[in-house]
Amino acid sequence: MNTLTTIPINHYLIFCSMLFSIGVIGVLIKRNALVILMSVELMINSVNLLLAAFSAYSNDPAGQIFVFFIMVVAAAEVAIGLAIFVLIYKTTHSIDIDVLNKLKW
Repeated sequence: MNTLTTIPINHYLIFCSMLFSIGVIGVLIKRNALVILMSVELMINSVNLLLAAFSAYSNDPAGQIFVFFIMVVAAAEVAIGLAIFVLIYKTTHSIDIDVLNKLKW
């Protein structure tokens, strides 16, 4: 018997919903660009966990393959996001979102 199938799917739904909500709150409230990027990653990881749980419950590996591709895209997003933040820091000497208004034409 699979370990994932012994835990009810409702627990995964509740846990992933809480993680996703924490990520949304972090994106909406925080002003630090790195914290916003981490909140987006938290939301992506909560969706990945839910996909993996549904995949295990349905005995279909397609969900786990989809999770792998999402993780590849998320890693590329982090690399590009950090490069953008480094350039913003070099320009403004801050990674505060409110300071980015100086970059407007």
